[in-house]
Amino acid sequence: MSAFPWSDVAVIAALILLNGLFAMTELAIVSARPARLKVLAEQGHAGAEAALRLARDPGRLLSTAQTGITLVGIIAGAYSGASLGGPLGERLVALGAPPRWAPEAGFAIAIALTTYFSLVVGELVPKQIALRAAEPIAMIAARPMDVLSRATAPMVWLLDRSSALLLRLIGVRHKGEHALTAEELQMVFTEATRSGVIEEEERAIMTGIMRLADRPVRELMTPRTELDTIDRRASEDELRAAIKASPHSLLPVADGSPDNIVGVIKVKDVLKVLLAGRKPQVGRLIPRGEAIPDQRGAMAALRLLQQSDVAMSLVHDEYGHLEGVVTPADLLSAIVGQFASHQDEGDDPLVVEREDGSLLLAGALPADAMADLLGIDLPETRDFATAAGFALSVLKKLPHEGEHFHDQGWRFEVIDMDGRKIDKLLAARDPDQSVEYQ
Repeated sequence: MSAFPWSDVAVIAALILLNGLFAMTELAIVSARPARLKVLAEQGHAGAEAALRLARDPGRLLSTAQTGITLVGIIAGAYSGASLGGPLGERLVALGAPPRWAPEAGFAIAIALTTYFSLVVGELVPKQIALRAAEPIAMIAARPMDVLSRATAPMVWLLDRSSALLLRLIGVRHKGEHALTAEELQMVFTEATRSGVIEEEERAIMTGIMRLADRPVRELMTPRTELDTIDRRASEDELRAAIKASPHSLLPVADGSPDNIVGVIKVKDVLKVLLAGRKPQVGRLIPRGEAIPDQRGAMAALRLLQQSDVAMSLVHDEYGHLEGVVTPADLLSAIVGQFASHQDEGDDPLVVEREDGSLLLAGALPADAMADLLGIDLPETRDFATAAGFALSVLKKLPHEGEHFHDQGWRFEVIDMDGRKIDKLLAARDPDQSVEYQ
């Protein structure tokens, strides 16, 4: 019995490791985040630049990698069968196997072992490593892969063109870089939160920022009925009383009627005059107020507020009627939620969870916040901005206290009416998925 060819085993092991390098490089470059590679490339990393070049030309990358993987796999299989089949057959005969089929059995065992290690060591393990450290591996392996693709350019070109032709024949077109949709980005945020990369509060803020651009000003503003105003002809005592009663640093100024807002006054300007012992004249302290249509987007309001001398814009409807005001605090609250310091003293919270699990919702609760809280869907073309508006859109009429309806697994009941305004809604889980009104 001849000596076992351990040198041949070493050659086969080297071929399997080379196969693993090809597989790991291919998946690492494909999986690497382009944004991260661009940042590294701008910092001067040549490997990141090479990885970006290969990622932008996936046909060349895949052709090069698959050429290497296929050739190495064929050579490893053929070499293992030819070099190890005979020695393994001799060992089988020594163990008592029939001599007539021992050579074939040795050949089959050599191929089976080579295939097993090629799959585990040459494919699965390298690809798992590539998924866990895509960018570092891509930066290291991209330059050798780039050189190899240039060295085998004729073969790579032929394979790339052949695959492109076949794709066209079956109707598959190249669409370029894939852009993340809003839904996919939300899934990325959720997965990052689940894996601990970002905190839940950070995910909520990023979600709020994404949602902000799609919301009109009328969904974010403080409505006219909730404004603290002051008349432009107010006396000093009335000014003092208004400033004392309001927690806000800006007050809309009315000309005779709260519906006729002519500007916005800064409380600190009034206080400066009062502290100086002079009589304030509201009309002279009013800075030029900016106005914005109620259908403009939140980002337009943000730009207007950034350019304005006063951090409050008046929101008007298409007929020129005042609908409310919008401030930076309104925009910030739309992103991160309500601040206790921004609420007037004595105001009830927007959401109260009761002992039985039901939720007491303020009518002024933003509709988006309500939808997120309850896990319900709102119409894309809705014309309401609050929980009260949602109830009115379903009921199609002005309700009375005690009236209720069912929608999307929830039972909504009107708990409190403030005149003609829905002040409180009670939301409770309801197994009935149908919609009904009473």
